[in-house]
Parts: sequence; structure tokens; C-alpha cells
Amino acid sequence: MVQHDTLDRIYSALADSTRRDILTRLGEGPASIGELAGPHGMTLTGMTKHVRVLEDAGLVRTEKVGRSRQCRLGEERLDDAMAWISFYQRLWERRLDGLEAYFTLQRGTDS
Repeated sequence: MVQHDTLDRIYSALADSTRRDILTRLGEGPASIGELAGPHGMTLTGMTKHVRVLEDAGLVRTEKVGRSRQCRLGEERLDDAMAWISFYQRLWERRLDGLEAYFTLQRGTDS
């Protein structure tokens, strides 16, 4: 299972709509900080702060290219988040299947 502090950083990073927008944009391919900042009307400093939060969570990787910083998705952390979600999804599916079986049995005894 994934460590809780890792999940805390991932979900905290994902809690902000600007950071989710950044991930969506990076899903189309790499982008510079300036390219990410433009659509949000944000300063480079402001965008760098958002990217740093995503980078600290392992959701984004950055690399200095010339005078700019290129950003890319860091998919491995999204896999961690999905593994955690999948675990609880299976847990709830089993519980709901059990509840369905209970009600089916109850309907059968009421006849």
C-alpha cells in the first residue's frame, strides 16, 4: 500500500483547480512554465509555485532547457493514487454486493 504522506501530497496537489488544469495541459505534451502560465493570466513566479507543488508530489517533472524550465507529467505518482482508489473501490463493491445479496434473500423469504 502507498504511504499516507505520499497520498497526502498527491491529493493536496490535486485539490487546486489550477494544478489540475496544469496536469490536463501536460497530458497533451511537455510545456514551459511560460506556456502554462499564459492561459491562467498568471505570473511566472505564481505558476512556478504551482508547478513546484506538483513536482513535490511527484506528479510533474521539470528540466532546465536553455533559459526556460520544461515540465512533463510524472505518471508514477498518479499510479499510486489510482492504486489507493482501486483498493477502496473493490472494498465498497464487495460491501454493496453483500448488501444486494441480503436484500435478495429478504425478498425471497417475504414471499
